Amino acid sequence: MEVILLENIENLGARGQILKVADGYGRNYLLPRKLAVAATPQNRKWVEQQRVKFLKLEAKEKADAEELAKLMQSVEIVMTRRSGEKGQLFGSVTAMDIEEALAAQGFKIERRKIQLDNPLKALGEFDVPIKLHREVTINVKVKVESELEPGQAAPAEPEAEEATPEAEKSSPEAS
Repeated sequence: MEVILLENIENLGARGQILKVADGYGRNYLLPRKLAVAATPQNRKWVEQQRVKFLKLEAKEKADAEELAKLMQSVEIVMTRRSGEKGQLFGSVTAMDIEEALAAQGFKIERRKIQLDNPLKALGEFDVPIKLHREVTINVKVKVESELEPGQAAPAEPEAEEATPEAEKSSPEAS
């Protein structure tokens, strides 16, 4: 089946490109989602007429992505998570967590644009690539910190535990 792409599709092609794809892929995925149209003679003429519009739209999207990249250069995300003694997290930091943290800072980035191969499962600083456009990729610093420091949490708890038994001991003696 031949189709004409209406959107840029990763690992397939660019907007306005005429491609031969599997019948099921075209019929069940590309056409219903309006990512492509069938490559009929009428649609081919329409694409030729729209090619200038596609180029202008592509240039505008790239300029917007570059502008957003300039704004995001100094962005640093700090995530706090519970962790073990050796810096391993009890869980992980995923692309969804990064998306929410960016939204909290005022940046609306889709999760699929965050190029995180595997979730972050250790403490430290990581550079996470975000693909804003086909040609514009930016690295954002993600700092994963421990929620509670083991040294800080341990002394506070025993003091509170010690105070409670002393208060109980003094109560029976007073009666």
